[in-house]
Amino acid sequence: MPALCRDCLSPFDHGRRCPSCGSLRVTAHPELFDLSIAHMDCDAFYASVEKRDNPALRDRPVIIGGGRRGVVSTACYVARIRGVRSAMPMFQALKLCPEAAVVRPRMELYAEISRSIRAMMEALTPDVEPLSLDEAFMDLSGTEKLHGAPPAVMLARLVKQMKDELGLTGSIGLSHNKFLAKVASDLEKPRGFSVIGKAETASFLHDRPVRLIWGIGPVAQAALDRAGIHTFADLLRWERQDLTARFGSMGERLWHLARGEDRRRVSAHAPIKSISNETTFFEDTGDRDLLDGHLWRLSEKVSDRAKAKARAGRVVTLKLKRANFTLISRRLALRDATQMADTIYRTARGLFDQVGEQGPYRLLGVGLSELVPADGADLSGDLLDPQAAQRRSAERATDAIRKRFGAEAILKGRAIR
Repeated sequence: MPALCRDCLSPFDHGRRCPSCGSLRVTAHPELFDLSIAHMDCDAFYASVEKRDNPALRDRPVIIGGGRRGVVSTACYVARIRGVRSAMPMFQALKLCPEAAVVRPRMELYAEISRSIRAMMEALTPDVEPLSLDEAFMDLSGTEKLHGAPPAVMLARLVKQMKDELGLTGSIGLSHNKFLAKVASDLEKPRGFSVIGKAETASFLHDRPVRLIWGIGPVAQAALDRAGIHTFADLLRWERQDLTARFGSMGERLWHLARGEDRRRVSAHAPIKSISNETTFFEDTGDRDLLDGHLWRLSEKVSDRAKAKARAGRVVTLKLKRANFTLISRRLALRDATQMADTIYRTARGLFDQVGEQGPYRLLGVGLSELVPADGADLSGDLLDPQAAQRRSAERATDAIRKRFGAEAILKGRAIR
């Protein structure tokens, strides 16, 4: 059976131990050197960076988050063993793991490291589709002649390079489509290298829970439970038209995934569907002046990202989370797409006013969706707001000044509330 040593990168024919270096970190599979669709997921990325940079944290459980009042961004594997999970309220995480070190995220650093990892992946193939800072799909089809080695060897070389140059580890999933590659990358974390071949797809999936499907959250899982669908075997008992009638477009997708089919291509230019930003407060607040200041800052961040990507959005969304963790969401479709902070803020503020006095709140978020190219956005006037065009011109001038002299060169008064 084809095998690969993940330490010295030697391929060999069979055996559990590498004949070249003696390592037991060996991956063997009948289709190991025939597959080319991969998913790479860094291992507890944020927490691993903090442990790398602070040796005092190396043997401690580490939680990345925004203080006791916030939520968990991620946690190291030591904390995960204790039950800590992403998006868990921080007070609950600290009950489960009171000895954990809580570290504020350093997003600029994580983004910088992510760019380095991305460059390593793009040296293997131009077909890299990032999902977040710490994970991406890769299609290495046709690269064997270029690199003189099959994709499996190059993927093992990638994670070895990450460890040697950045001090970080990652897990690889290798298969014949994106769905199975992502499933595979979760099978042996951390430092995993898992393979799901074409020949074993049906038997691999048969008794596994449908929650393996990426995007099946609590609401979708509850709907599937009500239909008696718990495993892939349950899905296979449904006719295609019945799944579609019951679940709509998700039913069509489920029918294909039950058979291990996924025709999505790895795309280096996958369209961005939305832009959003949110903040979790250290203390619950109903102070409307304070919340207004946060609304402006969040709107400005969303606007900045939209402008940087030359995108505009037709829908503005407001997100609020109460002290008891119940969620309030409001959205408004605009007549014209926008990327202007002023428009995003005024729309979000109007949605906030509609919510009324339902605070205090622990989280506030603003989003922009139904994105389109920015060409032609924010051009039409507003008869009900004759000053809108003037404010847009002032914002464009402000953007030019900030671009030349820095983001803090001009601040609006509401931004310092």
